[in-house]
Amino acid sequence: MTPRSMLRRPLLLLLLAALVLSMSGCGSISKLWKKKDANEGQPVEALYDKAHEQMREERWASATETWQRLIAQYPYGPYTEQALMEMAYAEFKSGKHDDAVSTIDRFIRTYPTHKNIAYFYYLRGLSNATRNAIFLARVFSLQTSNRDLSTPMQAYNDFSIVVERYPNSRYAADAAQRMISLRNLFAKHELDTAVYYLRRGADVAAITRAKYLLETYPQSSSQDDAVAALIVGYEHIGNDALAADAKRVLQANDPDHPYFSGDWPDYPSTFRRLNPFSGEKSGAEHDED
Repeated sequence: MTPRSMLRRPLLLLLLAALVLSMSGCGSISKLWKKKDANEGQPVEALYDKAHEQMREERWASATETWQRLIAQYPYGPYTEQALMEMAYAEFKSGKHDDAVSTIDRFIRTYPTHKNIAYFYYLRGLSNATRNAIFLARVFSLQTSNRDLSTPMQAYNDFSIVVERYPNSRYAADAAQRMISLRNLFAKHELDTAVYYLRRGADVAAITRAKYLLETYPQSSSQDDAVAALIVGYEHIGNDALAADAKRVLQANDPDHPYFSGDWPDYPSTFRRLNPFSGEKSGAEHDED
């Protein structure tokens, strides 16, 4: 063995020892930097007061975390019921609508006869009415009526429960107004589909959709446009008698409708059709490109 190799062996041993020590110490070092949950192990009264303070300061995300910790540590205590109520509201206010619906569902299953149960159906309706499509609608000005309507349908059912089961509750009147707005949204969805079919020459399908709108959502904000869709559809298939009947109805209900000036339906421009974020234009949007 040469003197140089003899020197290398102690050096390699030192390096191996240092590596072993560093690996064994990684866990201890990482613990120094690991952030500890400040709520963990706190008494239930302290968590309750802290969460309420965060609610008063409108720190909804922080309040949600504190309520979650309280429920996790004291799932069967006297504070759990109130904590679930407060957490659902905090999740709704912080925009976590899916979480809010889950919390509300848990509360309804656990306390089906609670004195404030009407409030939870109402809050679930608000959460369902605003989840999923809000970001795209705001950023890209998309037609909400063209989006998936499954959660608005759920919202409509929630509000109908409030109106039908709890007509004397403080939430019934507002729930009824929101049902009207949602019905208009559903009707506009049918109108959008009818106009889509008209533009593509599927006139029978457009007529069917317009009829469905008028039968299912009478007195909606889209009913006059639905009658106009019937006129155009009947004209396209050559049914002059039915077109004339629909035209008399529209003349009686909305004599200033843009159909009579030749401005309806106002199909989207080429640019809008090629824009992937614009969506299908509604025939009711008379002033947009």
